[in-house]
Amino acid sequence: MKLSEELVRDLLEIKAVQINPDNYFTWTSGIKSPIYCDNRLTMSYPGIRRKITNSFMEQIEALNVKPDIIAGCATAGIPHAAWLADRLNLPMVYVRSKPKGHGKGNQIEGELTKGKKVLVIEDLISTGGSALEAVKVLQQEGAEVMAVFAIFTYGLEKSIVNFSNANVPFQTIASFDTLIDRLVEDGKMEHNVKVELLSWRNNL
Repeated sequence: MKLSEELVRDLLEIKAVQINPDNYFTWTSGIKSPIYCDNRLTMSYPGIRRKITNSFMEQIEALNVKPDIIAGCATAGIPHAAWLADRLNLPMVYVRSKPKGHGKGNQIEGELTKGKKVLVIEDLISTGGSALEAVKVLQQEGAEVMAVFAIFTYGLEKSIVNFSNANVPFQTIASFDTLIDRLVEDGKMEHNVKVELLSWRNNL
């Protein structure tokens, strides 16, 4: 079984990803959704977080050019960036959602050397807005952002458009599509519910 398929089942088991077609969740944006993803829970499960790091390692091995620095998006991307940077023996930085309100007012924490190739780690891609904001901040400080890697994506068309417009490639380990395929395969979801959920996502 692929690591991505294992991870989908792990996320479901620890309830990091929950699906409820009968009682929609409300995202921070106000969007009503049948799916809720909280990858912060993976921090508490050493075996699962190792799978995430291993999956990121596999994706990096497939790249023609390797990163010089790993950057984590605050907050949920930070621990996974740290574990990955440690495995790769690479420097790490993290990017705040906004500049710190005291001290030096940093938005990037850690030492970022201009011209270095940076791989950005995020936990979740919805529209891609937060990850691309981190990319912009890094680029403004002279970084060459190679790509954004994330644990999970809802597969929204808006995210694909946003990353394309920013000319930034992105990859994720698991996805909404993989998730519902596994649920159907495991007999935990009827095909008509899968169709309903795909329709929700594709019309969002």
